[in-house]
Amino acid sequence: MAGVGGSIESIAIDGRPFSVAADVDSPRKLGGFENDVSPNGNGTGRIIKTAVAWMLGGVNLNVDDFLGDHEFLQNIADSNSYHDITITYASGAVYQGTGTITGELQWSSQNTVASCEFKGTGTLTQQ
Repeated sequence: MAGVGGSIESIAIDGRPFSVAADVDSPRKLGGFENDVSPNGNGTGRIIKTAVAWMLGGVNLNVDDFLGDHEFLQNIADSNSYHDITITYASGAVYQGTGTITGELQWSSQNTVASCEFKGTGTLTQQ
């Protein structure tokens, strides 16, 4: 079976669904560990493992002012806790993690989308 790429259909934050702009490529990191190798003086080496957060970048969420979407997203960003994030892809794949909005949350009046990034603890897991 061939790999299936494409758009993110939707992202749900604490169960609240948001449509995602279809024309954006959003990089994803599952989290876990990144590895490096550090040499020893005798020619052997050590694996150095660094824990990293999961990440979903370059997301453009459809924002409806009449539903208070921008305010909801800002409240998530302002919160001091993590939230359930569920990502549904056009391929049918669904990933879930616990995280928050990171970086700048910016809304575009022309396109009615809010650009944001998500990061979280643990790993992003396929459901």
